[in-house]
Amino acid sequence: MTRSLAANDPRAVGTAIACYTLWGLLPLLFMAMAAHGFGAPEILAHRAVWSVFVAGLVLLLAGQWGEAKQVLATPRIFAWLALSAIMIAINWSLYVFATTHHATLEASLGYYINPLLNMAAGAVLFRERIDRWSGAAIALAAVGVAIQTVALGHVPIIGLTLAVSFCAYAVIRKRVHASAQTGLFVECLVLLPFGALFLAWLATHGQATGFSSPSGLAWALVNGPATVIPLALFAWSARRLPLSTVGFIQFLAPTLQFACGVWAGEPLTVLRIASFVFIWAGAGVFALGAAFRSRAARRAVALAEPG
Repeated sequence: MTRSLAANDPRAVGTAIACYTLWGLLPLLFMAMAAHGFGAPEILAHRAVWSVFVAGLVLLLAGQWGEAKQVLATPRIFAWLALSAIMIAINWSLYVFATTHHATLEASLGYYINPLLNMAAGAVLFRERIDRWSGAAIALAAVGVAIQTVALGHVPIIGLTLAVSFCAYAVIRKRVHASAQTGLFVECLVLLPFGALFLAWLATHGQATGFSSPSGLAWALVNGPATVIPLALFAWSARRLPLSTVGFIQFLAPTLQFACGVWAGEPLTVLRIASFVFIWAGAGVFALGAAFRSRAARRAVALAEPG
């Protein structure tokens, strides 16, 4: 039996936990930057600009510059990555806005339902089978979203848009033959001109918080590694872990985001708690179903092995 199916690599598990922990605590960075005077558009611009340099360094260390040059020279692949860049820009924009405008709880809702939405997209677009566990998880999440709608007094646009945009991003990247590091570098390269032009406009109007002081520049620069490092950790760990393990660990990020929202004093009503109970139940059923599928796959491999 192969190692990836036989057992979880402790190093990969630790790396995945580190990845999702960093993603889960990202709201704290954006909240701190907002308190320092940064607006959401400027945070997004700095994220687009400085991520290019960090992503380029990751490519250099991974020896993947050749792949990046090939992607840039292939119009079809570059066009798909430009489209994925638009999706991730929508996701980043809304996420930064949410975490700097007291809507972190709703943002966490989006990332709870994202893996469930991925399952639905897989069934519709790639004819992947949805079993009873997956169907129950999606149904529970749908109830949670409905209760959240009642609790907020409107459809949770932020959470749903975050989930849909990241799902669309995942679908596009599934079709693109490029590594995670190369794809991110090209995406950041696409977004670079827009971020740079906006920062230049802010600077000429004396509104660039990131260039107004050494501390402002430090806050701006940290967006590069904060964006790229978690993705690099994810790419390394995902190749070495069973899907069931990744599926379980990924719920760490929205849980930490939820905690950040509560810590920041966002209102947590009874209805909102009830909505998250259904979302958490759906996440639990999803993880449990993935664990059963992984166990069945290991048994099938074991039975197929000679001797």
